[in-house]
Amino acid sequence: MRNAIAHVSISTIISWSFCNQDLETNSSEDRVFMVQKEKGKKREDRVRQQQMKSEVTCNSKASGRKAYMAYVAEGLGDKQDWYNILTYQRKNGSLFNSPSATSALAIHNGDINALEYLDDLNKLGVFVSFSPKRILLFKVPTAYPTYMHSKLCTVDTLQKMGISRHFSCEINSILDMIYRSWLENDEEISAEMETCAMAFRILRVHEYDVSSDVLSPFAEESLFHNSVQGHLNDTKTLLELYKASVLCILDDEWTLDSIGSWTGKLLKQQLCSRRISRSAMLHEVQHAIKMPLYTSTVQLIEHKRNIEHFSAKSIIMQKSAYMACRATEDILALATKEFNSSQSLYQQEIECLDRWVKEVQLGKLEFARLMPSTLWIFVASDIFPPELSDARVAWIKNTILTISVDDFFDGGGSTEELENFLSLIEKWDTHAEIGFCSKNVEILFNACYNTNNQIGAKAVEVQNRSVVGHIVELWVNYVRAAMAEAEWTRKKFVPTMEEYMPVAELSLAYGPILVSSMYLVGPELSEDMVRSSEFKDMVRLTSTCARLLNDLNTYEKEGVHGCVNCVLLHAHHHCGSTSSTSIEAAKTEIRKIISISYRELLRLVLRGGGTIPRQFRELWWDMGKATSQFYLDGDGFCSMQMVAATNAVTLAMEPRNDMERIKKRLAQFL
Repeated sequence: MRNAIAHVSISTIISWSFCNQDLETNSSEDRVFMVQKEKGKKREDRVRQQQMKSEVTCNSKASGRKAYMAYVAEGLGDKQDWYNILTYQRKNGSLFNSPSATSALAIHNGDINALEYLDDLNKLGVFVSFSPKRILLFKVPTAYPTYMHSKLCTVDTLQKMGISRHFSCEINSILDMIYRSWLENDEEISAEMETCAMAFRILRVHEYDVSSDVLSPFAEESLFHNSVQGHLNDTKTLLELYKASVLCILDDEWTLDSIGSWTGKLLKQQLCSRRISRSAMLHEVQHAIKMPLYTSTVQLIEHKRNIEHFSAKSIIMQKSAYMACRATEDILALATKEFNSSQSLYQQEIECLDRWVKEVQLGKLEFARLMPSTLWIFVASDIFPPELSDARVAWIKNTILTISVDDFFDGGGSTEELENFLSLIEKWDTHAEIGFCSKNVEILFNACYNTNNQIGAKAVEVQNRSVVGHIVELWVNYVRAAMAEAEWTRKKFVPTMEEYMPVAELSLAYGPILVSSMYLVGPELSEDMVRSSEFKDMVRLTSTCARLLNDLNTYEKEGVHGCVNCVLLHAHHHCGSTSSTSIEAAKTEIRKIISISYRELLRLVLRGGGTIPRQFRELWWDMGKATSQFYLDGDGFCSMQMVAATNAVTLAMEPRNDMERIKKRLAQFL
């Protein structure tokens, strides 16, 4: 304290004397001296701060090493402090749920709680005894698999492999049990970083009401370094905490923001230092860092990668494997069979789509971008599971149609043709009153008209009512928005962001594309549902993210052609110019809007009690993820990575054993 007072006094005296001197009488040497002294003070402050940080890091590492020594206590014998080690004892009497470490504690300390824990395990038949010479021996396992952790890992593995839908009842029972333990603050969950993070993530994704406050003990990086996992720099624990932090859906969840910050930093450090040796874990970390806002990527390609990298080593705890070999073999066999079954179905759909393109004569439209059907199957497979073939095909057809319409309004048609096409869409069934001003208009309108009437006819069987009127309304809104953008470009009009976004959201065509196909999903989607504020908010948020992602990747091309783009508008209105500096500032702000919109969309998807069934809410989230993947490395239309991923999932994998027999056997392990 005295030194601090002296330091303040000296600084104050120097300041006073410097300020009160007549500047004209100051010599240049005095001024140089004062500047150098001030620089020296700042340098000393920086060194002091670095020393303090270094001391904290060293203390954390020392604490982490101490925890690790307790974790492997069975190998230290008399070198271990067997009384201070009780700091790490769990409520069940164990050390880290490790029978071997706990046995060592019981031997050296005689702790009654440790003995009771071992006795409980012995009653469960955990220890394997044998007596070749009638001498009872015990083989003590290094780690007893915790029940909660093993169940969570099983659920997570089934989801990653794309086969969880076959075990929905078993998974729901497991999650109900996990949730009860969560509410009781069971130490088996709350005391383990990886288990706690995994439980939070899986429960929240399945709409259980879980608070992020349970993760608050892990909010600071120093607490990680103080642990066994921190001493080992455990990648799996870091990854689970990072994935949990993504599910921040409330405004006051600072704990998740903090966890996401430091775990992301440490995972990036591991990637840069090439510490991650297993290819499966390396890919999972790379993906989590590259796409931090999403709980999963395009499912089809991820399922294939997970199948290819799957092994018993993928599902181990720190000291022991927990899943039987037969179970891992069955998971792999069932996942491979499921993947190949889906591939067979997708191939049939590709043939159907290729025939449809020829029938509606889209190939005759020289201005239209016709991408391979395999690309759209790849994207749509993430939005619709294999059993929803009709919805998936409807989604792809309207995607192809709206891209053709977009190309038509972006220069493929004259002003007369655009006005004619809009009038035809508005008339719909009475379009014969108007007629076609060109062959291009005739082909494009008939393709839209006939295809969507067919979708509407199929939807009647599912919805038990006619939905064609709503489908037409969606198309009218979309084409009117496309016309508004075309007029802006033709007149060189620069709208405000407030004028641009409502039009630009509609011109993404997510209404005709996704809402129309939703009518073929299964549950009834009533008129009240599609008119509800909840449904409209999901449409708006998904469209906002898609529009902004699109504009981020196309602003240079659209700037050359004089098209309106949110990046250019933001730079113009908020930065005063379209210089490179203004463009970068605009892109930064737009990325923030995208992040906020995705978080709000996720909140709507995961909250329970709304008017929209979960199945439809998940479709909007999956649409958002698919869009993000599409624009991950630039414009998805010309991304070589997108093409490579598409090709990867069109190849079948080596078939495995009988599917039904495998499912029954696997259910026994759940």
